[in-house]
Amino acid sequence: MTKEPAFAHLGRPSRIPDAPDTKTLDRAPNPHADTDYVARFTAPEFTSICPMTGQPDFAHLVVDYAPGKWILESKSLKLYLASFRNHGAFHEDCTVRIGKDLAGLLKPRWLRIGGYWFPRGGIPIDVFWQTGEPPDGLWIPDQGIGPYRGRG
Repeated sequence: MTKEPAFAHLGRPSRIPDAPDTKTLDRAPNPHADTDYVARFTAPEFTSICPMTGQPDFAHLVVDYAPGKWILESKSLKLYLASFRNHGAFHEDCTVRIGKDLAGLLKPRWLRIGGYWFPRGGIPIDVFWQTGEPPDGLWIPDQGIGPYRGRG
């Protein structure tokens, strides 16, 4: 009999962490660890704060990963991403940090994150990071976010 993992958030009331440093990301055993596949999380309403102006920044994040031993628990991800709402950081820092935090927790076969940031000052900034080459033969769908043309 497999023991269920103890989750910090799943099945109980939870608060949004005050900052990304106070996060609790949860993982669970991958029930198909012997199979290469891609799981995708999409966060179309990600927000953070510009560290220079204090103005809000908005992004559409897409995380694709090929799980190894672990899969990501989605409620903990939602709360972690919401913790950036009052966090001052540049687009590049937010995107890469999220990718590194998830890769460090999950130790996936492969992970990529696309941060598609809405324009401020007339310039959209898109940020991409991945852990390395995906496993051979793995089907990886396009992230589905085109170049900025009044994104929606």
